[in-house]
Amino acid sequence: MAEALERRFLVYNADAGEVGVCYGRNGDNLMNPASVVQLLKKNGITMVRVYDTDQAVLSAMANTGIKLVVALPNEMLASAAADPRWAVQWAKSNVKPYYPATDIRGVTVGNEVFQQAKGLTSQLVPAMKNVQAALAGLGLADAIKVTTPIAFDALKASSFPPSKGEFRDEIAQSVMSPMLDFLEQTGSYLMVNIYPYKAYASTNGAMDINYALFRPNAGVLDEGSGFTYYSLFDAQLDTVYYAMDAVRPSGNRTVGTTLRGRRHPQPKVPVHPGELNWCTYCDGVENSQTFINNLIKRVVSGGTSTTSYSPLDAGVGTPYRPDDDISLYIFELFNENEKSSPEESNYGLFYPSGQPVYKVDFMAGAGGAPSPPRSSWCVANAAAGDARLQAALDWACGHGADCSAIQPGKTCYQPNTKLAHASYAFNDYYQRKGRASGTCDFAGAASIVYQQPAGTCDPNARSWCVANAAVGDSRLQAALDYACGHGADCSAIQPGARCFNPDTKVAHASYAFNDYYQRNGRSDQSCDFGGAGSVVHQAQKIGNCVLRSRA
Repeated sequence: MAEALERRFLVYNADAGEVGVCYGRNGDNLMNPASVVQLLKKNGITMVRVYDTDQAVLSAMANTGIKLVVALPNEMLASAAADPRWAVQWAKSNVKPYYPATDIRGVTVGNEVFQQAKGLTSQLVPAMKNVQAALAGLGLADAIKVTTPIAFDALKASSFPPSKGEFRDEIAQSVMSPMLDFLEQTGSYLMVNIYPYKAYASTNGAMDINYALFRPNAGVLDEGSGFTYYSLFDAQLDTVYYAMDAVRPSGNRTVGTTLRGRRHPQPKVPVHPGELNWCTYCDGVENSQTFINNLIKRVVSGGTSTTSYSPLDAGVGTPYRPDDDISLYIFELFNENEKSSPEESNYGLFYPSGQPVYKVDFMAGAGGAPSPPRSSWCVANAAAGDARLQAALDWACGHGADCSAIQPGKTCYQPNTKLAHASYAFNDYYQRKGRASGTCDFAGAASIVYQQPAGTCDPNARSWCVANAAVGDSRLQAALDYACGHGADCSAIQPGARCFNPDTKVAHASYAFNDYYQRNGRSDQSCDFGGAGSVVHQAQKIGNCVLRSRA
């Protein structure tokens, strides 16, 4: 590889956000985790927040493409804060065994600690730091971010309009300042639980319901900033951002200045709403359905205007943070009959049976649940020029791409050009990130193609994926079903077909795993199947059936 320029951080344009759901299990009549996965996939839900690290749930999520945020609950927070070794053992037992087959993207440390466990307030940041250090020691800190969900009432009651947003005095400098420093230093985000209905109800009818439900309205002017808000949600989110900027840094965190009518620079710490919903028990199904469906349209619209009368045209970010995407979790998946009150028990999008409480279009009009992704590759854009390609190449190699094959003398070193090396690194990064939206941009230096580029160098060209008999028939069957349902051509292992014999789970699984692996770029992650598959470099024959290789 040509000599690297000094590694530079690339700033990427924000893409439309994502909408996930909170999956709580405080009920005695809920469907099992495997059925929950099918419900999620049926509805096109690709992001889930859970409140613990339940083994059955994490195992059911393996190899599904669903991005998961897991939790270290409040009752474990003191132990995590007091002893780094305890945090390491927790991460080893509750995160490492499942990743990467289960696509864990984050760990929440505690939940609404300032409200639910005030006595642990001083221990929150130490616990977050210990959990992050534990993940770093396991090599997982780049992929799995540590955060904590705070309640919206962590802000002062006087935080209106948004530009007057401030955290409560007892936590602003003592807790929020070091927390925001930590989140910036680790590339993480702040999670905030926001319930717009509560703010609406507190006005006793003075607030326009259209403003709260993302419907066209006259807007609310913030005279301090000069921004006009067309949705209560946007206003609440910006209130948090203003409160963050009002906190004095305890370390090297950058705090921007606020000028009337001018948007703030790209923030160092984004905010992701961790719980969000209308109150169905309080206000009925109709307004809840309107709120949720309009919220989804708002998040996934991907527009850019912040001056339109319609809150659904408000774009990716908020008036104060227009360049940020907004990714959030709807509270919650099910009505749960063991919650503390009828209100809490009736926030669900679905009844325990899986029947919808009301119709929700998670695709925001895109037409049903997504089909299994087709094969795709990420290639470098020659027009970006060598300097930009080198910077992006350095970034990819430093953030998860395996660039060993493009070192001098290695399999994919030739041709020794910036374009070839960048394409290799970009594609490796893209494949390892599950071909997720936004992972093949590199500030415009790359693009996605749907036919394998000519001359693509694959260091795993002579490799196959085979089943691991030691995991047992039940896990093999589950992984086999997943592979056949997500792009593998399993027609050859049907009764009477050429590869049906030997009629064993391990033989059929090996065929399906390998077909999936060959169709999905032969990346290590496409031959994992929750530990049920492994890559080999010798040709494989099962009975009279030779497993194919693209080489």
